Amino acid sequence: MSPLAEQHEGKFDKMSESELELYRLRHSMAHVMATAVMELYPGTKLGFGPPVDNGFYYDFQFEEPISVEDLPAIEKKMRSIINQKQAFEHSELSIEDARKMMVEMDQDYKIELIDELRDLRKLDTVSLYRNGKFVDICEGPHVEMTSNLPATAFKLDSVAGAYWRGDEKNTMLTRIYAFAFKTKQELKQYIVQREEALKRDHRKLGQELDIFHICDEVGKGLPLWLPNGTVLRDELEKLARDYEFKYGYQRISTPDIGKDVLYKTSGHLAHYEDSMFPAMRLPDDEDSAFYLKPMNCPHHNMVYKARPRSYKDLPLRFAEHGHVYRYERSGELAGLLRVRGMTMNDAHIYCTEEQLKDEFKAVMQLHLDYYELLGMTEYYMRLSISDKAGMGSKYHDNPEVWAKAEKACIEAMDELGLPYEIAPGEAAFYGPKVDVQIRNVIGREETASTNQVDFVLPERFDMTYVGADGNLHRPVILHRAPLGTHERFIAFLIEHYGGAFPTWMAPVQVRLIPVSADQMEYAEKIRKELFDRFVRVEIDDSTESFNKKIRNGAVAKIPILLVLGGREAEEGKVTIRRYKIKQQQQMLVDEFVTMLMEEIRTRKHVKPE
Repeated sequence: MSPLAEQHEGKFDKMSESELELYRLRHSMAHVMATAVMELYPGTKLGFGPPVDNGFYYDFQFEEPISVEDLPAIEKKMRSIINQKQAFEHSELSIEDARKMMVEMDQDYKIELIDELRDLRKLDTVSLYRNGKFVDICEGPHVEMTSNLPATAFKLDSVAGAYWRGDEKNTMLTRIYAFAFKTKQELKQYIVQREEALKRDHRKLGQELDIFHICDEVGKGLPLWLPNGTVLRDELEKLARDYEFKYGYQRISTPDIGKDVLYKTSGHLAHYEDSMFPAMRLPDDEDSAFYLKPMNCPHHNMVYKARPRSYKDLPLRFAEHGHVYRYERSGELAGLLRVRGMTMNDAHIYCTEEQLKDEFKAVMQLHLDYYELLGMTEYYMRLSISDKAGMGSKYHDNPEVWAKAEKACIEAMDELGLPYEIAPGEAAFYGPKVDVQIRNVIGREETASTNQVDFVLPERFDMTYVGADGNLHRPVILHRAPLGTHERFIAFLIEHYGGAFPTWMAPVQVRLIPVSADQMEYAEKIRKELFDRFVRVEIDDSTESFNKKIRNGAVAKIPILLVLGGREAEEGKVTIRRYKIKQQQQMLVDEFVTMLMEEIRTRKHVKPE
């Protein structure tokens, strides 16, 4: 096995036989696509072509631009190559021979990769795979022959720009995305699911429903929340305030910037500076630099240290919806899922070792409370723990404390009956953690939140409390954000609800639709009664037809439309039409107001049919 392949052996060991089979298929398909491109467009330069969750992609530098109109011809050529029964042949070459080969092929990006393998990774040999006339630097694995690939179970999907190695300072390449599955039926099923997902895509709905806007004048990755989106943020924060109050949290507020000494103490400047915005210097403090905060924890630790603490004060639970800023690369920005400016549902719990299990368990129970309320069921949890080999280098060196913490976390998860898998060797340096992974309607997986045990920052910040024995002790810190950032979690919710939010969080909760101008006075009376109760209500006083007003309400996904005709006005009633619910209700205004206020108070979700 080549040194390059050895680096990936552990990854393949973790795959099931079925997963490895699909990986081989998609990896081989990527090479077939590159083969087809090189035959159709000689002179093209090759980037990388890895498998991904739904297929594969490959990055190319074409001499002339291509578009989606060119994809059918590439697909046709790929099927021809598959039918040629080309074998995937593996070989090893010395670094220098491999470099000469790529120089002869005029493949600049492959030459750069070989130089990196030689100079930075100190490799002597390179692994290559050849099929037909095509050869690529690759550790594999692949299928034996192209004829082992399903010619009807792949589809080239789209063309996009991608910076070489994800760095905006590098050349923009052309990335061709493709789907690939084991069978034609699986491909069809995925495409149907994807079409549904595209309808729910938070970027599409975010624009259609006036939720957020991103523009170059403000900056990439810095979303502007429009009034409708701000309602979602406010309601999410209000939910967190209510629940955190019940769970015994105290709210704090900290600045968006901090001095360099703070981030030196926390370790951010040593290990995270590339992901922080550049330093700012002030004329009256030339010896210090100021940074936009990438995380809230350093500031929260200073709140802890603002007063002497006793064991009687613990656990202390400090919560904040704090603004943080991270310099994500341009190529990694994606709507609200990955941004540069975000507001985090953050909290830090300071407790004793003896309190750790109960506090960890309470945090996970808070996750369950939120998910039950929001109707989120497509998730699982990864409990990342240490391994003995990394103790002292990869992890904080205190095996005894690690053992206690991991035991407490596992017992907490088991006692709550949570669905989780253990990931040995994937803990953070600070301590064990749980990542909550959420899947969307097509199975895309994102980390929604983390519950992190931390032994390190209490030492770095010299945090103490006076114990019952009169001596000073270190607290343990729990970092937690069950609702993640507003940005990412609202992206989840937009796609989860398809933009049709429950009444309690909907930007417009009730729209009144008078059948004619004669009912406008009645509509205004109801509007004022609801408005005075802090209901987000509006009247459709447009000149559109009645049917068009109903359709407009459905397009805007407003949860409750109140139809007000002559009979309703005479009898003091309203006719209730809920979003995507066929059956209408009619009731007295007072009855409706009582029902509505209870629905909002309890955050009840009346689901569409």
